Amino acid sequence: MTALEAIGIVAACLAVAGGFALRDPRARAASMLAALVLTPALLLGELWDSDQLDVVRDHPPAAIAAGLAGLGLAAALAAGLLRRPAALALLAVGALPFRVPVDTGAGDPANLLVPLYIVVAAGVIAYAWDRLRGREARVAPREAPAGAVELALLAAVVLYAAQAAYSSDFEAALKNVVFFYIPFALLLRLLAGVAWSRRLAAACLALPVSLALVFAGIGFWEYAARELLWNPKVVASNQFESYFRVNSLFFDPNIYGRFLAIVMIGLAAVLLWGERRRDLLVAAAALAVLWGGLVLTFSQSSFGALLVGLGVLAALRWGARPVLVVTAGAAVAGLVLVLAAPGLVRLDPGDERSLDAASSGRISLMRGGAEMFLDRPLAGFGSGSFAREFREREEVSSEEAASASHTIPITVAAEQGILGLGAYLLVLWTAFGLVLRGPFGVVRAFVAAAFAALVFHTLLYAAFLEDPITWTLLGAAIGLRARTRTGSSSP
Repeated sequence: MTALEAIGIVAACLAVAGGFALRDPRARAASMLAALVLTPALLLGELWDSDQLDVVRDHPPAAIAAGLAGLGLAAALAAGLLRRPAALALLAVGALPFRVPVDTGAGDPANLLVPLYIVVAAGVIAYAWDRLRGREARVAPREAPAGAVELALLAAVVLYAAQAAYSSDFEAALKNVVFFYIPFALLLRLLAGVAWSRRLAAACLALPVSLALVFAGIGFWEYAARELLWNPKVVASNQFESYFRVNSLFFDPNIYGRFLAIVMIGLAAVLLWGERRRDLLVAAAALAVLWGGLVLTFSQSSFGALLVGLGVLAALRWGARPVLVVTAGAAVAGLVLVLAAPGLVRLDPGDERSLDAASSGRISLMRGGAEMFLDRPLAGFGSGSFAREFREREEVSSEEAASASHTIPITVAAEQGILGLGAYLLVLWTAFGLVLRGPFGVVRAFVAAAFAALVFHTLLYAAFLEDPITWTLLGAAIGLRARTRTGSSSP
């Protein structure tokens, strides 16, 4: 890493922040375009001499053609958005689950959200088109000062970029910023400015339901054929387990399970707040199908996330007290079962090996992350450094070390210390303050419950700000709050 690269990554994040903080519409648009240009430039600069860009260096005409094709597609999509501005939200929601394996020449292919990147680029181009020309804005027309959630997110992103300067794995930090934080922050800015309507909100809920049913169908086929479409690691693990996990079109069964759980929470919201009989019957039928799909993932974190989301929905519908009573009773019953008959559940609370096996190695990762935090409590080892530092400290191979502790607060604490942990907690505080603020209808209740479920999932797995669903839910919540403030009925 050079000083220029460290300055560049911070500059790109500050350019994104300008899209929120600057008052002049033209300045905001120019700042967002600058972030859009700086993002790939930073990545190319960092990886230019590495094996990962052999294809680009060895075949420059093909690389240039591919880049121009992507830019042309984004420009054409931007022209369509200027005619149909509401399509931005639908395109973004529809692109969320699709990852494209890209061969980087460094072993395993990188699974990148290429469709979503194209949608974000098109949205930024369309956003800037009218504003730079001084015309009335059509795409994301709502303009408002950045609120507490936006400021907390931007602070977390800029801090992450700054702490990459002393990281032992600057490349990992850069990839997180380039592939996740910058494009997703731009996505949040666009969605927060959408003119939400009842029809648009319903379509944005129906679209992922339709996609989830398709994914579940593919998962059923995988289970019946005992064959996965991809991910050799899951294929190998299925050979040695008594159960068969499916991942559908997702690379990871846990990410597939997370998506299904969030969609199921939306269907449950329809059951609790819906009024039309046909909607209730369709939601119930879809829930039954998706439950079967979720079961075949064998994702414990996704089951837990679904329960948390359903609990939040119940609390919003009937009050928190009965939900807390039921939750406390279930927790006591589970604790009694583990203590009274540990062999029945194959879990010995006093044996770290038993806990580690039951949690798929998470206990060792959490312990290692906690020790890293205690060694450098103030500023941590640097953004993106967890995997490399964990391997060196525990003397394990790269195949045996995960990319994170599978518990987001511990990963943040180990990499960024108290500074990063404070920024993370501030994001949670402001975000929950936003999504849990009524009044609640189907969509707002779904957003609140889905966000709570996602946060719980990150405590057992990974990917909080690295998941576009986080930014999408918060962007929608900001837009819906603005609609309520202007006196419009909540969708």
